[in-house]
Amino acid sequence: MEKVTYVKKTSAPSVTQINAEYVTQLANKYWAPHSKIKLPFDPKVMEEIYHKEILQSKFAIRKIMLLEFSQYLENYLWVNYAPQVSSYAYLMSICCIVNEKFRENVPAWEVFKKKPEHFPSFFKCVMDASLIEEAVDLSLREQTVLLLFLDHCFNSLEVDLIREEVLRLFSPCMWKCLLPSRLQQELKKVPKLQKVWKSIKKNYDKMEEKAAAQANKERSFLSLLIRKFLGVLTSIAPSGPISMEKVHYCERFIELMIDLEALLPTRRWFNTVLDDSHLVVSCHLSNLPKREQEGHLFCQLLDMLKFYTGFEINDQTGIALTEKEMTTLHYERITSLQRAAFAHFPELQDFALSNVAAVDTRQSLNKQFGHLSPTVLHRVASYLCLLPELPEGQDTSYGKEVLLELLVSRHERRISQIEQLNQMPLYPTEKIIWDENIVPTEYYSGEGCLALPKLNLQFLTLHDYLLRNFNLFRLESTYEIRQDIEDVVSRMKPWQSDQAQHWGELASSGPADITINLNVRDQIKREWEGLRKHDVCFLVTVRPNLPYGTRFDRRQPFVEQTGLVYVRGCEIQGMLDEKGRVIEEGPDPKPKLKGDARTFRVWLDPNQYQQDMTNSIQHRVEDPYETFNIIMRRKPKENNFKAVLETIRNLMNTDCVVPDWLHDIILGYGSPGSAHYSKMPNQISSLDFNDTFLSIDHLKSCFPGYTVKVTEENPALQVPPFRIKFPEKNVKGKKRKADEVEEGDREMGEDDCTLVVEPHVIPNRGPYPYNQPKRNTIQFTPTQIEAIRAGMQPGLTMVVGPPGTGKTDVAVQIISNLYHNFPEQRTLIVTHSNQALNQLFEKIMALDIDERHLLRLGHGEEELETEKDFSRYGRVNYVLARRLELLREVGRLQESLDVPGDVSYTCETAGHFYLYQVMSRWEEYMSKVRPKPSRPVAVEDVSDCFPFRKYFSNAPQPVFRGQSYEEDMDIAEGCYRHIKKIFTQLEEFRAFELLRSGLDRSKYLLVKEAKIIAMTCTHAALKRHDLVELGFKYDNILMEEAAQILEIETFIPLLLQNPADGFSRLKRWIMIGDHHQLPPVIKNMAFQKYSNMEQSLFTRFVRLGVPTVDLDAQGRARASLCNLYNWRYKQLGNLPHVQLQPEFRSPNPGLAFDFQLVNVEDFNGVGESEPNPYFYQNLGEAEYSVALFMYMRLLGYPAERISILTTYNGQKHLIRDVINQRCATNHFFGQPNKVTTVDRFQGQQNDYIILSLVRTKAVGHLRDVRRLVVAMSRARLGLYIFARVSLFQNCFELTPAFNQLTARPLQLHIRPNEYYTPGRPCEPRSAHPDQVIKSMPEMANLAYNMYMHMIQRNQQYREQQGLLPPPCQVKAAASADTAAETAQPQPETEPEQMEQEPSTEQGPQEAPGGEQVVETAEEKPEEEEHPKMPEHPGRDSDSEDSGAEEGP
Repeated sequence: MEKVTYVKKTSAPSVTQINAEYVTQLANKYWAPHSKIKLPFDPKVMEEIYHKEILQSKFAIRKIMLLEFSQYLENYLWVNYAPQVSSYAYLMSICCIVNEKFRENVPAWEVFKKKPEHFPSFFKCVMDASLIEEAVDLSLREQTVLLLFLDHCFNSLEVDLIREEVLRLFSPCMWKCLLPSRLQQELKKVPKLQKVWKSIKKNYDKMEEKAAAQANKERSFLSLLIRKFLGVLTSIAPSGPISMEKVHYCERFIELMIDLEALLPTRRWFNTVLDDSHLVVSCHLSNLPKREQEGHLFCQLLDMLKFYTGFEINDQTGIALTEKEMTTLHYERITSLQRAAFAHFPELQDFALSNVAAVDTRQSLNKQFGHLSPTVLHRVASYLCLLPELPEGQDTSYGKEVLLELLVSRHERRISQIEQLNQMPLYPTEKIIWDENIVPTEYYSGEGCLALPKLNLQFLTLHDYLLRNFNLFRLESTYEIRQDIEDVVSRMKPWQSDQAQHWGELASSGPADITINLNVRDQIKREWEGLRKHDVCFLVTVRPNLPYGTRFDRRQPFVEQTGLVYVRGCEIQGMLDEKGRVIEEGPDPKPKLKGDARTFRVWLDPNQYQQDMTNSIQHRVEDPYETFNIIMRRKPKENNFKAVLETIRNLMNTDCVVPDWLHDIILGYGSPGSAHYSKMPNQISSLDFNDTFLSIDHLKSCFPGYTVKVTEENPALQVPPFRIKFPEKNVKGKKRKADEVEEGDREMGEDDCTLVVEPHVIPNRGPYPYNQPKRNTIQFTPTQIEAIRAGMQPGLTMVVGPPGTGKTDVAVQIISNLYHNFPEQRTLIVTHSNQALNQLFEKIMALDIDERHLLRLGHGEEELETEKDFSRYGRVNYVLARRLELLREVGRLQESLDVPGDVSYTCETAGHFYLYQVMSRWEEYMSKVRPKPSRPVAVEDVSDCFPFRKYFSNAPQPVFRGQSYEEDMDIAEGCYRHIKKIFTQLEEFRAFELLRSGLDRSKYLLVKEAKIIAMTCTHAALKRHDLVELGFKYDNILMEEAAQILEIETFIPLLLQNPADGFSRLKRWIMIGDHHQLPPVIKNMAFQKYSNMEQSLFTRFVRLGVPTVDLDAQGRARASLCNLYNWRYKQLGNLPHVQLQPEFRSPNPGLAFDFQLVNVEDFNGVGESEPNPYFYQNLGEAEYSVALFMYMRLLGYPAERISILTTYNGQKHLIRDVINQRCATNHFFGQPNKVTTVDRFQGQQNDYIILSLVRTKAVGHLRDVRRLVVAMSRARLGLYIFARVSLFQNCFELTPAFNQLTARPLQLHIRPNEYYTPGRPCEPRSAHPDQVIKSMPEMANLAYNMYMHMIQRNQQYREQQGLLPPPCQVKAAASADTAAETAQPQPETEPEQMEQEPSTEQGPQEAPGGEQVVETAEEKPEEEEHPKMPEHPGRDSDSEDSGAEEGP
């Protein structure tokens, strides 16, 4: 079953190989970008390269990679392409390189956009070439390349250039290829089509001969391609030798058909043509599926094609068909066949008179039609317009098997898609886990096709959308499960002899109780006993077949080596006590059980159990559930796949009600801008921007294209908050006549650009300082204001936030403004990580939002850097504590008013007190102080009559200023508002007195009280069922880090509530992210690349052309550092403070440049190494990075302001090891803030970044420009990159950044005479020349010598009591004083250099393993004691997973 062809690892060519290659020599002469003198274009060179390098090597990936990397397509092939020089070699060369770009996941169409005029003729040539008969001019292998190129074109419909060519092939005109009778049948179904067809014929008749010939070619292209494929398929013999070229061609062709069927623009007309060609029936009956090994993938692809050809959708309208409509269609087909049988085929009388349910199974149809002759079967098929009519007296040329299958497959009852899904087991079994076509290994090279769904731009229906995501999510989880099982089983070493030595005995008593023997360490025993309800475990049967002591070979198939037989999943219900009852989870301590045997009750997957039992009974095979001998648990964090799959399946079983304004955009159809607020019929003309603007001038600067009209003329009163009335635009008005439009436009011209701004005063909230509202202090830019405005309006808002542009500030301001503008609405905040959610919450708390309305769901709230607990139970406790606090205030108010009784006992009694005592006093007071025409009111009366003076005696005095009536009345009303708010809150908290349990209270809080609810996307996916059951409701969704969230995890939060009257109440969807940074993490390369699973919904919307607000001013990094990545964005500039503040203007002390690319050659003859797949390391770069860190620490840079990043996990672990060896225990150095991968550091920043790019043979996954953008944008003040320059500077995608990096010297330039002093003024640099570091050992020596020099100086001054340390020492490391007291350094016996110049004689000492180490004086005595090493420096969330590293 395993296809070795597709799992072999492709080794990328090294720089040395590249330089030695013949192609590289040609590139240097003809097209290399760095060559100054280039020879003119020579077609013979291109022909020679194609025949010698590509064709002779049988399309070797290494050769094509080399050509693609050398910019062959960009600088030689396409720039010189013209129809007159076109040849098969030319076409094939271009197609090979485009396919390679898709394989490597780099942009493929950019080069064609720059010179688009020849693309139409090029595409026509490809179409012609793909129809050529085999071996005439092009081999089948070459035509497979063309098929793949066409598939890439059909999947790139968002590119205008491609779409224009492709959609010509898919129009009603292609129905010309249908059988005439079938054509008439189809036209009758949709009356409109008959008119369309007539006009098509009329236009065709008017065409000139040449145009008509071209039109004919386009119309019949796919029909001819299908005919050609069927020719290849029928040439495959049922047994004996087989040409794998034919198999690969057939597989690619079926892949192409699936992709055409799964896209509505191509499917609409093509599905009928495909059905008319009977392709699925021909494939099903061909010889290839019968060949078990070679035809395995073909069969899987054929099943996918069969699924899509019968997909539940109306091809013409694109509307999903309900189960009822599908049943009606099925009955119509059967009854029309019965009518035909009754009228014309007396031999089918029984069939004609039977009821539908009795004859619509495959078995009964075969029985009814099986006895008929081929000729009669042909006549039945032709009557149904499936085959051409037979002339009288002529026998059919079709075989009986084909004719029978044609009728049966068309009329058999199909199981509905939802039934199929509900019968599918959620846990993977051994058959799926080790099937390379469905779950490829980490070695997937991208060459072959796979039986996997793809996530592209468009989907047929919501069911199709969810199903593809469901399958991919399931398979990605399966891949991780496979890695865990292989790891666990191979570590248990299952050998033939003496099995009991190697694992605890496991017996199954009944189908759902599992007994395990925990004869293990106490800690492990506790972990097993700690399994919680709903945790997922896996049951494995292993029957070892290898003798004792055999070593396992990871390159050999795992299942055969270990003797693994079965894998089944189960869900824990609980552990049983001694009486056989499930121990319930709760506050009570768990009972202590005796002995080592523990029994767990588990839930098995009912669908899987039914399949196994049916198989066991029907085929008399063993029951798998009696054979298990291993139980495996996984980390809870990685084990939530089942809950997410159940959520998706439940969604597919309910009517997914997506808001009408979003439905088409999610599927990828209609106008991409239709959900933008400017196109929404319910946009709001007047909005309160609250504290968004800092002043009227700030407001005016934010609307440069508008005239601002302020309703308040007094400049002193033109202060925020502002309410803005925007000009109304007619979105969906009636059609107007042209002259009316012109007249209306003239009238509206001025109004269209006028904003009416109304300053308003926030009502006084009371006399206490804490009554004053918190204010925004950020001066937002015009683009940020546009994002905030869009977020406040109904519709879809997409904000692209480049690094450092204040995405979180914009998000928080939108949330605050929605909270104040629409107090009755509820907002759901969803982020990818807990860290982002915590950042949002910390900023939300700084704004004017009542914290009783905030709620945080999930397990990340404990990381919040605040004493307040925003979790469900934390908020319940807050409400209860606040209730008591408010009741105490009520008691104080009662006392101040001399009211008898205990009114502050409950919220209810407090409510009565307010109604009968407080309100009456206020109304009486108002009647006294309200001015009447007959009686003016004195200023002092306002304070003298005030009934609550005694209560407010603890407020800052005097409460009333007595200067003016208006001012004092405002204060009095503010005081009353303060009192009223107490009773309003108590009324809200009254429910908490009635609800007694913590669970009920927390549910009430979630459903009624909270206005802003936050959770991660994973929590939403896991808990959807519970939230819907509770009746959770929300009106707005704001998603942060939207480009990092999986497509399905972005979609699920839209459906966390039940629709009201069949409609979704969702009004706004705000997505904030950056698709130019890294996408969601997908561990399996095949799902990431082949299925495009890493594409987020945010990225897909951007590709579709949904309008975005692109934030355009960054305030994080120096302007020079920003230039390294701002080329990737639309007009990304800098905020003023980046150019003005001293920290951004001062140079980095001790370093000549603020950023530098440092070339690192092989160290000890070794560049990159790869101890495990994709686990890349580079010792030279690791040592250099750490040496620079040590040098910076010695100059006084704080360790927490330096992070070391790398692009591979292997290098991360190596750098951590070097840090532990050199710095961790030494107080002079310590550990950097973080040592982690670029991928893990996304969303974080630091002042100084040291970056190691690791690779020396191939660029690897840094070719993904998104990773480059993240790497370049993490530093604020200094970025120092260690890399093999010759490799990276030639990479086309990285050119804009590397051109800037290579413009500076490629050796590290330092200035050891400068020191870092925090808060230093900006000083001019001294005249000292830069010191150039030529290699890593030299840098290591320098750091070593500086360190020894400092230790010696330090000791001398410690010996001289009473003297201050020298000035240089004050400037050095901040921790040096304390370090000097604790460290007792022993200087080495060999003489030391006192200068800070490196010594050429004294190199780093050679470590035992051949690794060069630089020992510090402190490390010597410590070696004897060998204290425990600290944890990995900068330990972060990725410390435990070495993760499946991204590929080369």
